[in-house]
Amino acid sequence: MTLPLRLPAPWPADRLAEARAVIANVAHHSDHLIRLACNVLVSHGETAGERKDARALLLVIDARRPIRQAQREGNREVGQ
Repeated sequence: MTLPLRLPAPWPADRLAEARAVIANVAHHSDHLIRLACNVLVSHGETAGERKDARALLLVIDARRPIRQAQREGNREVGQ
């Protein structure tokens, strides 16, 4: 009995394309979605440069988190 020939699944390439699209239009996406896209590229990026750039952007997004949290808390205090 011969096993059928298995071709690589197309979904990894699709996820990489989606992650690249999110990164290309970073101003129009949430930090959460950008973080997901960066994690995909860090893990599965095709080149070392792409993975390095994704790690750098991930650091920037993570560094912004305390600022946004403080802004939200400040807005709550003003509204009370």
